[in-house]
Amino acid sequence: MANTRGLIPWLREWLGGSSPWVDPDFDDPWSEDFAVRPRCPGDCSVPFRNEAELAEIRRHCRGLALENEFAVNGHENRISYVVGTGHRYRVVPRTAGTAGEAKAGAGTGWADAAQEVLDEFLEENRWHRRQQEILRRYDRDGEVFLRFFAEPSGRLQVRFVEPEEVACPTRRRDDPAASFGVQTDPSDVERVLGYWIGGQWADAEAVQHRKANVDSNIKRGLPLFYPVRKNLRRAEKLLRNMSVVAGVQSAVALIRKHSRASKAAVERFAAETADDAPRLPGAVPRLLFAPGTVLDAAAGTEYEFPASAIDAARYVTLLQAELRAIASRLVMPEFMLTSDASNANYASTLVAEGPAVRMFQRLQQEMIEDDLRIMRRVLVVAAQAGRLPEDVLRWVAVEAVPPPLAVRDRLKEAQADAVLFRCGAMSRATLALRHGLDPRRETPPRDEDAESKSRRDADASG
Repeated sequence: MANTRGLIPWLREWLGGSSPWVDPDFDDPWSEDFAVRPRCPGDCSVPFRNEAELAEIRRHCRGLALENEFAVNGHENRISYVVGTGHRYRVVPRTAGTAGEAKAGAGTGWADAAQEVLDEFLEENRWHRRQQEILRRYDRDGEVFLRFFAEPSGRLQVRFVEPEEVACPTRRRDDPAASFGVQTDPSDVERVLGYWIGGQWADAEAVQHRKANVDSNIKRGLPLFYPVRKNLRRAEKLLRNMSVVAGVQSAVALIRKHSRASKAAVERFAAETADDAPRLPGAVPRLLFAPGTVLDAAAGTEYEFPASAIDAARYVTLLQAELRAIASRLVMPEFMLTSDASNANYASTLVAEGPAVRMFQRLQQEMIEDDLRIMRRVLVVAAQAGRLPEDVLRWVAVEAVPPPLAVRDRLKEAQADAVLFRCGAMSRATLALRHGLDPRRETPPRDEDAESKSRRDADASG
């Protein structure tokens, strides 16, 4: 039996690496590098060992997010469902201090002032658009860096830091705790002390680092589409090849075969019967047919129509298989990646128990936890400038309400919320936010019904 270990390398060498049939992304199952090995110390397994390899991975995934239509659709859909119309934030009084202080509502007076500070921050930083960009960078680069700038007036500005700017400076190359530009405690890799941004030091309190798809002891994140980057390229190539082949076949109206004629006779016949004579040297004469033309073939002449052999359905099945693999990585239904809802039941897909909804809820909760840290920092910066009391977080708390995901009956959902509201499990402000209403809008007093009014009058007369 022939040695199959060197078959694939031999074919690549024989074809010179330039053949369109050789996929550069193909993994050779007989190669020595096929087995996955840990690329960094510890039990983790990440595909990068240094900043250069991470930058190369990020470059490839950025190219997909820029040019691959399926990757672009996946990014946009995740933004649409996770961020949606934007998360809503409100400041509520916190129960703190002694019982007398809590009963007196000591935090109520500061809640309105803190809400004004928070609304000012959301407007100045265009937070809804910034949320969308946060998730796009988070998925595309595998991480996002936010840097805070506190103004003397008590306002907080948020700006993005490019991942490639966070790198270990040359003078720190021998310090493992400064690897990848993230300075950590030498005895605790999860305790971040600061970041090296453009070679300059930045305290950990001035930067928020959100990383994705890696363990907590890994300093940098991994892009979302890294595991399926080859599937995305193959899907794009398959779609391109399908279009090119179909275009070539449909461009040739017919092929006329002369079984007994010589080459010179065929060329002379084509020139004599052409309706559109070639004007340039080497051009092919064309014969035009009106709709409904009937061809009468002489003896020895056959007509073949290549367009009739086009069968795109064979390749569509392969394309769908690749797209299903990509959708599996995203934990999303196929129609969210292909925008083809012909084979999907939208109402049964986006239900509370659906995998996609559970995944989006997870992502929303992760984003809320990170966002609330920023909102609390906004209040602290305002307190340091004297706009709020120094212990403002002792009296107030910030809550976030994401947009709903699951498709439900609006009436039943409102009735369920009303039950929670009457039981005291949900506040009026939270109820308003869940339904897209202004929680600060004053509710007009309700008129007493006839039974309550008569009971009150009876008690008064008695």
